Amino acid sequence: MKNGGYVYIMASKRMGTIYIGSTSDLIGRVFEHKNKVYPKSFTAKYNCDKLVYYEYHELLETMVKRERQLKEWPRNWKIKLIIDKNPDWHDLYSGLLESYGYSVE
Repeated sequence: MKNGGYVYIMASKRMGTIYIGSTSDLIGRVFEHKNKVYPKSFTAKYNCDKLVYYEYHELLETMVKRERQLKEWPRNWKIKLIIDKNPDWHDLYSGLLESYGYSVE
């Protein structure tokens, strides 16, 4: 795993409920969201189990600042950010796994 971290967005469905988070272990954290490891969490409650956006930051400080920035944005700006990179709102998790050498079936 790299030294920096990721800011990511999970969604319940296209144009649905979204959640913004940050982590240094994106694969592990998304796995937790998808499997509702924390059943009382926001993502479990609102079924935000699709990774629709992520960005890597080399410095953890930059990652934290970016997460805070995105959380303060109006919803329509967040939606535009997702659509600009992932217009069909595909779940990016399997592609992320493949990029790290995991086989996806």
